[in-house]
Amino acid sequence: MIVNQANLHGLTVGYSTAFNKSFDTTQSNYQKVATVVPSTTGEQDYKWLGQMPGMREWIGEREVQALAAYDYLIKNKKFEMTIGVPRDDIEDDKYGVYTPLFSNMGEAAALHPDELVFGAMMSGFNEKCYDGLSFFNTAHKVGNATYSNRSNKKLSRESYMEGRSSIMSIKGDKDKSLKLVPDLLVVPPALEETARLILEADQIDGTTNVLKGTAKLHVEPALAEHPEYWFLLCTNRFLKPFIYQLRKKIKFTSLTRDTDENVFMLDEYLYGADGRSNAGYGFWQMAYGSTGEVEAQAQG
Repeated sequence: MIVNQANLHGLTVGYSTAFNKSFDTTQSNYQKVATVVPSTTGEQDYKWLGQMPGMREWIGEREVQALAAYDYLIKNKKFEMTIGVPRDDIEDDKYGVYTPLFSNMGEAAALHPDELVFGAMMSGFNEKCYDGLSFFNTAHKVGNATYSNRSNKKLSRESYMEGRSSIMSIKGDKDKSLKLVPDLLVVPPALEETARLILEADQIDGTTNVLKGTAKLHVEPALAEHPEYWFLLCTNRFLKPFIYQLRKKIKFTSLTRDTDENVFMLDEYLYGADGRSNAGYGFWQMAYGSTGEVEAQAQG
């Protein structure tokens, strides 16, 4: 190929098309468990987290529900990936071999929110949420009550029921039920068989499986690094347990002009993608997590 700006522009359009097509068609999973929150600044303040207001009978004057003031910020981070294409490869008509690489770049960009959100999920046993405690913790306070949304029990029928009961039993600051019903069990590939037995089998050990259909199952490959972890979530409300904060959508860019330093100094054209975002935690009340270290005791 003759290397000139017209041909380079056409090449950039081709690479960009491969990137965008892959980006648009790649299936991601983060929206199943996270609320997408647009961001307009370097960090977002979530001081409104902490209470889940409910309706009351209107007697006399309105009761203004003063939201507890929590200092919880999610700071946006920059992310990028860049590919260099040597000028010689373009002159020698080898530019076509790079097209699959840009398709792969688009796929990686589309799956990046999954990495952030499910990474936050796995880190929830240590990373803090709005109340200053780790997201999964045994000592969350609501009014005068203390709740746990953390376990160390392996996934089983008994531990699943324990997690389900834990979420459904949580009350608000006015001692009324939050009416949370978990609807999604998230497991790594290693626990798929166990999870399907709990949620899909008609019988377990010859006994009618009363837990069948009580939640949907999501097997998440990103959790493979912790094969014993499992999570039970309430995702059927407007707000979900996790937050994906989007400041700047990942965008494809290029440096291909003769005056660009990379071209002049290295004889190389650069193509990349970059964006700004981050993930964090919403209401701990809507999530239950276990590190799966010990066997749960069978009931009865």
